[in-house]
Amino acid sequence: MASILIVDDDEDIRELLKYNLERHNHTVRAVENGLKCLEAVASEKPDLILLDVMMPEMDGIEVCDQLKANEAYNSILICFLTARNEDYSQIAGLEAGGDDYVSKPIKPKVLISRINALLRRLDLNKSKDIIDTCTVKINRENYTVEKNGETFHLPRKEFELLALLISQPNFVFKRIVILEKVWGTDIVVGDRTIDVHIRKLREKIGSHYITTIKGIGYKFNN
Repeated sequence: MASILIVDDDEDIRELLKYNLERHNHTVRAVENGLKCLEAVASEKPDLILLDVMMPEMDGIEVCDQLKANEAYNSILICFLTARNEDYSQIAGLEAGGDDYVSKPIKPKVLISRINALLRRLDLNKSKDIIDTCTVKINRENYTVEKNGETFHLPRKEFELLALLISQPNFVFKRIVILEKVWGTDIVVGDRTIDVHIRKLREKIGSHYITTIKGIGYKFNN
């Protein structure tokens, strides 16, 4: 089972989530704000963080930004907790690098289902630890990319997007396929989200590696 960190300023929600997660044999910690979240992660890195968006002092988006800026935390799954129909927070969370979101009021069965789906995705990623092309090599276990003898890290979503494109060099991945494979079928994100991540990848690995097929999608050039 997974180690999970709950971050929410509402004590009742923390207790509800902790109770239901522990019933499914997960190891659970709970803290009440973003600063304590960062302290908890530094002391013991969890597999997954349930992160409330709206919190005083430091909101969930800021916490996610700080975690994603640290290469050591790229493997942590982040599931945002958002108010119902709070589209802006949901989109902002995903664009910040979140893996999923669950709307409040939280239904325990839905929560467990979404967490299980995230953890399965993590296991699936580990099944193909290394993908090696003629020009770029990626290691799923430690989220590193090697290019021209240089090794560096990428944020989780950028890494998963690159891994998908590299998995079939010169194959054109349609935008809808990219959304499903990288962000999942249960998450609603716009085309802008893909474009932002493609732009960041081009800045880091070189623009010539990824070609835009107008009106269709993207491909990795081997």
